[in-house]
Amino acid sequence: MESCPTGSVQWLQGYGQSLHSSAGMKTKSARAPRLLPRMRVLCGEDIALGPGKVDLLALIDETGSIREAAERMGMSYMRAWTLIKTMNACFQEPLVVASRGGKVGGGAALTETGRTALKLYRGLEAQSLKACAGLWRQVRNLLAD
Repeated sequence: MESCPTGSVQWLQGYGQSLHSSAGMKTKSARAPRLLPRMRVLCGEDIALGPGKVDLLALIDETGSIREAAERMGMSYMRAWTLIKTMNACFQEPLVVASRGGKVGGGAALTETGRTALKLYRGLEAQSLKACAGLWRQVRNLLAD
């Protein structure tokens, strides 16, 4: 297996960051061509995991809140809940558990299965990037600087 080209290594170093966190920031390195695998794990016709759902899981893990995670992604709370219900239905165990609000406030957390699914999905993306390194280098050579 070939090693990752420099641009891919730089992309991998920032791999754990949400795709939505750099919106609006246009630096020279942000404009540099990079490869971004967009995988989807299907469960019948449903998407069990994909880029958006994984970002949602990561933000729920970070914030402890479905509402906050949804706001950061620019989606409605109801849309976030719909995605969570789909993910939970596709796996043997739920990925996200939530507690109702009230005076003390509610919250949400990833289950052990949720943390494992998130980690494994990120691994799939990283391995696919490495597997594509040779062809990516060829495509990169064709791109404008």
